[in-house]
Amino acid sequence: MKTIQPVTIWANGANKEAKLLNAYVVRLVLNSSATFYYSLMAQNEDGSAGETLAQGNLNMDGAAYASWEQDETAWDWIASSLNLTITGGVETTVENSL
Repeated sequence: MKTIQPVTIWANGANKEAKLLNAYVVRLVLNSSATFYYSLMAQNEDGSAGETLAQGNLNMDGAAYASWEQDETAWDWIASSLNLTITGGVETTVENSL
């Protein structure tokens, strides 16, 4: 999970601020592509992950997949694809289940 520059998201009839990006691989085709699930989340006052405000899937293939050699490359690609700025890493427990 990564901290991000806060973004405002319309969720459940109100503007809310996402401060966390969570992501993981949900499908991997070796030497071809990877599909990542992502969620943008609020952050509780204690720093833990709060409400999921937006979520979806991103497919990495082609040159992006070929250049993926470490986790940071994937994080940077996900953030760039969503027009987000990563500000740091965070050790937190995700309280919400899908």
